[in-house]
Amino acid sequence: MAARPARAALPNPARRGLSVGVDIGGTKIAAGVVDVHGRILAEARSPTPGQDPRAVEAVVTELVRELSREYRVRSIGIGAAGWMDLSNSTVLFSPHLAWRNEPVRRNLEKLLRRRVTVVNDADAAAWAEWRFGAGRGESRLVCVTLGTGIGGAMIMGGRVERGRYGVAGEFGHQIIVPQGQRCECGNRGCWEQYASGNALGREARELAAAQSPVAQAIIDAAAADDGVITGSLVTRLAMDGDPTSRELVDDVGQWLGLGLANLAAAVDPGTFVIGGGLSAAGDLLLEPTRRAFGRNLTGRGFRPVARIERAALGPAAGLIGAADLSRLLSRSGT
Repeated sequence: MAARPARAALPNPARRGLSVGVDIGGTKIAAGVVDVHGRILAEARSPTPGQDPRAVEAVVTELVRELSREYRVRSIGIGAAGWMDLSNSTVLFSPHLAWRNEPVRRNLEKLLRRRVTVVNDADAAAWAEWRFGAGRGESRLVCVTLGTGIGGAMIMGGRVERGRYGVAGEFGHQIIVPQGQRCECGNRGCWEQYASGNALGREARELAAAQSPVAQAIIDAAAADDGVITGSLVTRLAMDGDPTSRELVDDVGQWLGLGLANLAAAVDPGTFVIGGGLSAAGDLLLEPTRRAFGRNLTGRGFRPVARIERAALGPAAGLIGAADLSRLLSRSGT
Protein backbone atom coordinates (compact mmCIF):
# COMPACT_ATOMS: atom_id res chain seq x y z
CA MET A 1 0.00 0.00 0.00
CA ALA A 2 1.37 3.37 -0.97
CA ALA A 3 2.05 5.93 1.73
CA ARG A 4 -0.41 8.82 1.94
CA PRO A 5 1.31 12.05 0.85
CA ALA A 6 2.07 14.70 3.42
CA ARG A 7 0.24 17.98 2.89
CA ALA A 8 2.67 20.77 2.21
CA ALA A 9 2.66 23.97 4.22
CA LEU A 10 2.29 26.01 1.05
CA PRO A 11 -0.77 28.02 0.03
CA ASN A 12 -3.16 27.38 -2.83
CA PRO A 13 -2.79 23.66 -3.65
CA ALA A 14 -4.98 24.24 -6.71
CA ARG A 15 -2.39 26.54 -8.33
CA ARG A 16 -1.86 26.16 -12.04
CA GLY A 17 1.00 24.30 -13.63
CA LEU A 18 1.39 21.52 -11.08
CA SER A 19 2.74 18.19 -12.30
CA VAL A 20 3.30 14.78 -10.78
CA GLY A 21 6.72 13.25 -11.25
CA VAL A 22 7.40 9.58 -10.56
CA ASP A 23 10.85 8.02 -10.17
CA ILE A 24 10.75 4.23 -10.57
CA GLY A 25 13.75 2.60 -8.93
CA GLY A 26 14.76 -0.97 -8.30
CA THR A 27 13.80 -0.80 -4.61
CA LYS A 28 11.32 2.06 -4.31
CA ILE A 29 8.92 4.18 -6.36
CA ALA A 30 8.83 7.85 -5.36
CA ALA A 31 6.23 10.34 -6.57
CA GLY A 32 5.77 14.03 -5.92
CA VAL A 33 3.72 17.06 -6.88
CA VAL A 34 6.08 19.62 -8.40
CA ASP A 35 5.41 23.27 -9.18
CA VAL A 36 6.84 25.37 -12.02
CA HIS A 37 9.83 26.34 -9.85
CA GLY A 38 10.88 22.74 -9.24
CA ARG A 39 9.61 22.70 -5.65
CA ILE A 40 8.06 19.50 -4.31
CA LEU A 41 4.74 20.28 -2.62
CA ALA A 42 3.86 16.74 -1.56
CA GLU A 43 5.42 13.30 -1.83
CA ALA A 44 4.38 9.67 -1.64
CA ARG A 45 6.40 6.52 -2.04
CA SER A 46 6.07 2.77 -2.05
CA PRO A 47 8.43 -0.22 -2.26
CA THR A 48 8.91 -1.47 -5.81
CA PRO A 49 6.78 -4.64 -6.00
CA GLY A 50 9.35 -7.01 -7.45
CA GLN A 51 9.96 -7.08 -11.18
CA ASP A 52 6.40 -7.67 -12.41
CA PRO A 53 5.61 -4.86 -14.89
CA ARG A 54 1.86 -4.97 -14.16
CA ALA A 55 2.44 -4.69 -10.40
CA VAL A 56 4.80 -1.74 -10.90
CA GLU A 57 2.25 0.01 -13.11
CA ALA A 58 -0.44 -0.57 -10.47
CA VAL A 59 1.68 1.08 -7.77
CA VAL A 60 2.51 4.04 -10.01
CA THR A 61 -1.19 4.46 -10.76
CA GLU A 62 -2.09 4.38 -7.07
CA LEU A 63 0.55 6.99 -6.16
CA VAL A 64 -0.50 9.35 -8.96
CA ARG A 65 -4.18 9.05 -8.07
CA GLU A 66 -3.51 9.68 -4.40
CA LEU A 67 -1.52 12.83 -5.11
CA SER A 68 -4.08 14.01 -7.67
CA ARG A 69 -6.81 13.95 -5.01
CA GLU A 70 -4.95 16.59 -3.04
CA TYR A 71 -3.75 18.78 -5.90
CA ARG A 72 -4.97 19.90 -9.29
CA VAL A 73 -2.43 18.17 -11.51
CA ARG A 74 -1.97 19.17 -15.14
CA SER A 75 0.59 16.61 -16.33
CA ILE A 76 2.27 13.35 -15.31
CA GLY A 77 5.90 12.38 -15.91
CA ILE A 78 7.50 9.01 -15.27
CA GLY A 79 11.26 8.50 -14.95
CA ALA A 80 12.52 4.93 -15.24
CA ALA A 81 15.92 3.31 -15.63
CA GLY A 82 16.41 1.81 -19.04
CA TRP A 83 16.67 2.45 -22.74
CA MET A 84 13.71 4.15 -24.35
CA ASP A 85 12.73 4.22 -27.98
CA LEU A 86 12.94 7.65 -29.57
CA SER A 87 9.21 8.26 -29.07
CA ASN A 88 9.58 7.68 -25.30
CA SER A 89 6.64 5.29 -25.47
CA THR A 90 8.43 1.95 -25.05
CA VAL A 91 11.09 0.85 -22.57
CA LEU A 92 13.36 -1.30 -24.69
CA PHE A 93 15.33 -2.66 -21.74
CA SER A 94 15.48 -1.90 -18.01
CA PRO A 95 18.31 -3.26 -15.85
CA HIS A 96 16.29 -3.35 -12.61
CA LEU A 97 12.81 -4.29 -13.85
CA ALA A 98 11.54 -7.05 -16.12
CA TRP A 99 10.78 -4.59 -18.92
CA ARG A 100 11.72 -5.78 -22.39
CA ASN A 101 10.05 -3.81 -25.22
CA GLU A 102 7.43 -2.74 -22.67
CA PRO A 103 4.83 -0.16 -23.87
CA VAL A 104 4.89 1.65 -20.52
CA ARG A 105 3.36 4.91 -21.70
CA ARG A 106 0.39 3.24 -23.38
CA ASN A 107 -0.24 0.99 -20.36
CA LEU A 108 -0.16 3.86 -17.86
CA GLU A 109 -2.32 6.09 -20.03
CA LYS A 110 -4.96 3.35 -20.09
CA LEU A 111 -4.82 2.99 -16.31
CA LEU A 112 -4.79 6.72 -15.53
CA ARG A 113 -6.94 7.82 -18.49
CA ARG A 114 -4.61 10.74 -18.94
CA ARG A 115 -1.62 11.60 -21.07
CA VAL A 116 1.66 10.40 -19.57
CA THR A 117 5.26 11.33 -20.41
CA VAL A 118 7.88 8.59 -19.92
CA VAL A 119 11.60 9.47 -19.83
CA ASN A 120 14.86 7.85 -18.82
CA ASP A 121 15.57 8.51 -15.14
CA ALA A 122 19.09 9.84 -15.76
CA ASP A 123 17.73 12.22 -18.41
CA ALA A 124 15.11 13.39 -15.94
CA ALA A 125 17.67 14.04 -13.20
CA ALA A 126 19.95 15.91 -15.61
CA TRP A 127 17.06 18.05 -16.78
CA ALA A 128 16.20 18.96 -13.18
CA GLU A 129 19.80 19.95 -12.43
CA TRP A 130 19.89 22.07 -15.60
CA ARG A 131 16.59 23.78 -14.86
CA PHE A 132 16.80 24.22 -11.09
CA GLY A 133 20.11 22.91 -9.75
CA ALA A 134 23.87 22.92 -10.12
CA GLY A 135 23.81 23.13 -13.92
CA ARG A 136 21.31 25.95 -14.19
CA GLY A 137 21.85 28.04 -17.31
CA GLU A 138 24.67 25.89 -18.71
CA SER A 139 24.42 25.53 -22.50
CA ARG A 140 26.26 22.18 -22.59
CA LEU A 141 25.79 20.08 -19.47
CA VAL A 142 26.87 16.54 -18.71
CA CYS A 143 25.48 14.80 -15.62
CA VAL A 144 27.21 11.74 -14.19
CA THR A 145 25.45 9.70 -11.49
CA LEU A 146 27.58 7.52 -9.22
CA GLY A 147 25.64 4.69 -7.64
CA THR A 148 25.82 0.95 -8.10
CA GLY A 149 27.24 1.80 -11.51
CA ILE A 150 27.57 5.02 -13.47
CA GLY A 151 24.62 6.64 -15.19
CA GLY A 152 24.68 9.73 -17.31
CA ALA A 153 22.82 12.21 -19.44
CA MET A 154 23.49 15.33 -21.50
CA ILE A 155 21.61 18.60 -21.93
CA MET A 156 22.76 20.36 -25.08
CA GLY A 157 21.29 23.65 -26.24
CA GLY A 158 18.30 23.33 -23.93
CA ARG A 159 17.40 19.80 -25.04
CA VAL A 160 18.07 16.32 -23.71
CA GLU A 161 20.62 14.77 -26.06
CA ARG A 162 19.70 11.10 -26.49
CA GLY A 163 21.75 10.17 -29.54
CA ARG A 164 20.65 8.61 -32.81
CA TYR A 165 18.98 5.58 -31.23
CA GLY A 166 17.94 7.02 -27.89
CA VAL A 167 20.60 5.35 -25.76
CA ALA A 168 23.21 8.11 -25.32
CA GLY A 169 24.62 8.61 -21.84
CA GLU A 170 25.91 5.11 -21.09
CA PHE A 171 29.14 6.69 -19.91
CA GLY A 172 29.85 4.00 -17.35
CA HIS A 173 30.57 1.49 -20.08
CA GLN A 174 33.40 3.30 -21.81
CA ILE A 175 36.33 0.90 -21.55
CA ILE A 176 38.95 2.67 -19.52
CA VAL A 177 41.24 -0.29 -18.64
CA PRO A 178 41.61 -2.81 -21.47
CA GLN A 179 41.24 -6.36 -20.09
CA GLY A 180 40.44 -4.88 -16.68
CA GLN A 181 37.72 -5.76 -14.17
CA ARG A 182 34.86 -7.79 -15.59
CA CYS A 183 31.66 -5.72 -15.90
CA GLU A 184 28.07 -6.95 -15.70
CA CYS A 185 27.59 -5.67 -19.25
CA GLY A 186 29.92 -8.43 -20.49
CA ASN A 187 32.96 -6.31 -21.25
CA ARG A 188 36.12 -5.78 -19.24
CA GLY A 189 37.53 -2.56 -17.86
CA CYS A 190 34.40 -0.41 -17.94
CA TRP A 191 34.65 2.96 -16.18
CA GLU A 192 32.00 2.04 -13.63
CA GLN A 193 34.20 -0.80 -12.39
CA TYR A 194 36.62 1.84 -11.09
CA ALA A 195 34.57 4.96 -10.32
CA SER A 196 31.30 3.88 -8.70
CA GLY A 197 29.84 2.91 -5.35
CA ASN A 198 30.32 -0.74 -6.24
CA ALA A 199 33.96 -0.15 -7.06
CA LEU A 200 34.51 1.64 -3.75
CA GLY A 201 32.90 -1.20 -1.82
CA ARG A 202 34.86 -3.85 -3.73
CA GLU A 203 38.20 -2.21 -2.96
CA ALA A 204 37.32 -1.93 0.73
CA ARG A 205 36.20 -5.58 0.86
CA GLU A 206 39.51 -6.69 -0.66
CA LEU A 207 41.42 -4.82 2.04
CA ALA A 208 39.21 -6.32 4.73
CA ALA A 209 39.53 -9.85 3.32
CA ALA A 210 43.31 -9.50 3.49
CA GLN A 211 42.92 -8.51 7.16
CA SER A 212 44.91 -5.39 6.47
CA PRO A 213 45.43 -3.42 9.66
CA VAL A 214 44.58 -0.21 7.80
CA ALA A 215 41.07 -1.62 7.19
CA GLN A 216 40.23 -2.17 10.85
CA ALA A 217 37.83 0.79 11.08
CA ILE A 218 35.98 -0.51 8.00
CA ILE A 219 35.81 -4.05 9.43
CA ASP A 220 34.52 -2.76 12.79
CA ALA A 221 31.91 -0.51 11.19
CA ALA A 222 30.62 -3.33 9.00
CA ALA A 223 30.40 -5.69 12.00
CA ALA A 224 28.37 -3.11 13.91
CA ASP A 225 26.03 -2.68 10.98
CA ASP A 226 24.85 -5.64 8.87
CA GLY A 227 28.25 -7.17 8.23
CA VAL A 228 28.39 -5.98 4.62
CA ILE A 229 31.00 -3.53 3.37
CA THR A 230 29.41 -1.23 0.81
CA GLY A 231 30.38 1.93 -0.98
CA SER A 232 27.94 3.90 1.16
CA LEU A 233 29.57 2.57 4.34
CA VAL A 234 33.03 3.60 3.12
CA THR A 235 31.69 7.00 2.07
CA ARG A 236 30.27 7.57 5.55
CA LEU A 237 33.54 6.53 7.20
CA ALA A 238 35.48 8.85 4.91
CA MET A 239 33.23 11.74 5.88
CA ASP A 240 33.83 10.81 9.54
CA GLY A 241 37.58 11.06 9.00
CA ASP A 242 38.80 7.46 8.60
CA PRO A 243 42.12 7.77 6.71
CA THR A 244 41.80 4.52 4.76
CA SER A 245 38.27 5.28 3.63
CA ARG A 246 39.40 8.72 2.53
CA GLU A 247 42.23 7.14 0.55
CA LEU A 248 39.77 4.79 -1.16
CA VAL A 249 37.43 7.67 -2.03
CA ASP A 250 40.43 9.60 -3.35
CA ASP A 251 41.27 6.65 -5.63
CA VAL A 252 37.73 6.62 -7.00
CA GLY A 253 37.98 10.38 -7.58
CA GLN A 254 41.11 9.90 -9.67
CA TRP A 255 39.36 7.33 -11.87
CA LEU A 256 36.37 9.63 -12.10
CA GLY A 257 38.52 12.54 -13.26
CA LEU A 258 40.16 10.38 -15.93
CA GLY A 259 36.78 9.35 -17.34
CA LEU A 260 35.52 12.92 -17.29
CA ALA A 261 38.58 14.02 -19.25
CA ASN A 262 37.68 11.43 -21.90
CA LEU A 263 34.13 12.79 -22.02
CA ALA A 264 35.44 16.36 -22.30
CA ALA A 265 37.48 15.34 -25.33
CA ALA A 266 34.34 13.89 -26.92
CA VAL A 267 31.54 16.35 -26.11
CA ASP A 268 33.26 19.46 -24.63
CA PRO A 269 30.69 20.47 -21.97
CA GLY A 270 30.89 23.63 -19.92
CA THR A 271 29.90 21.86 -16.70
CA PHE A 272 29.90 18.35 -15.29
CA VAL A 273 27.39 17.74 -12.50
CA ILE A 274 28.17 14.75 -10.29
CA GLY A 275 25.26 13.10 -8.49
CA GLY A 276 24.29 9.79 -6.94
CA GLY A 277 25.02 8.34 -3.52
CA LEU A 278 28.79 8.59 -3.82
CA SER A 279 28.57 12.34 -4.38
CA ALA A 280 27.70 12.66 -0.67
CA ALA A 281 31.46 12.61 -0.07
CA GLY A 282 31.58 16.14 -1.51
CA ASP A 283 35.08 17.58 -1.90
CA LEU A 284 36.66 14.38 -0.58
CA LEU A 285 35.63 12.98 -3.96
CA LEU A 286 35.54 16.08 -6.13
CA GLU A 287 38.96 17.52 -5.31
CA PRO A 288 40.88 14.44 -6.53
CA THR A 289 38.45 14.31 -9.44
CA ARG A 290 39.29 17.86 -10.47
CA ARG A 291 43.02 17.21 -10.13
CA ALA A 292 42.88 14.06 -12.28
CA PHE A 293 40.61 15.79 -14.78
CA GLY A 294 43.07 18.64 -15.23
CA ARG A 295 46.01 16.25 -15.45
CA ASN A 296 44.40 14.14 -18.20
CA LEU A 297 42.54 16.81 -20.15
CA THR A 298 43.39 16.94 -23.85
CA GLY A 299 44.99 20.29 -24.68
CA ARG A 300 45.45 21.12 -21.00
CA GLY A 301 46.88 24.56 -20.49
CA PHE A 302 45.58 25.76 -23.87
CA ARG A 303 41.81 25.39 -23.52
CA PRO A 304 39.01 26.39 -21.15
CA VAL A 305 38.37 23.85 -18.37
CA ALA A 306 34.86 22.63 -17.60
CA ARG A 307 33.50 23.09 -14.10
CA ILE A 308 32.89 19.96 -11.99
CA GLU A 309 30.10 20.48 -9.47
CA ARG A 310 28.18 18.33 -7.03
CA ALA A 311 24.50 17.85 -7.88
CA ALA A 312 22.22 20.17 -5.90
CA LEU A 313 18.88 18.36 -5.86
CA GLY A 314 19.83 15.01 -4.37
CA PRO A 315 17.69 11.88 -4.85
CA ALA A 316 14.61 13.98 -5.70
CA ALA A 317 16.12 15.15 -9.01
CA GLY A 318 14.56 12.32 -11.01
CA LEU A 319 10.97 13.00 -10.04
CA ILE A 320 11.46 16.78 -10.33
CA GLY A 321 12.85 16.41 -13.84
CA ALA A 322 10.16 13.95 -14.93
CA ALA A 323 7.46 16.32 -13.70
CA ASP A 324 8.99 19.36 -15.38
CA LEU A 325 9.53 17.56 -18.68
CA SER A 326 5.93 16.36 -18.67
CA ARG A 327 4.72 19.93 -18.14
CA LEU A 328 6.82 21.33 -20.98
CA LEU A 329 6.12 18.48 -23.40
CA SER A 330 2.38 18.58 -22.75
CA ARG A 331 2.44 22.33 -23.39
CA SER A 332 4.27 21.88 -26.68
CA GLY A 333 2.01 19.01 -27.75
CA THR A 334 4.93 16.60 -28.30
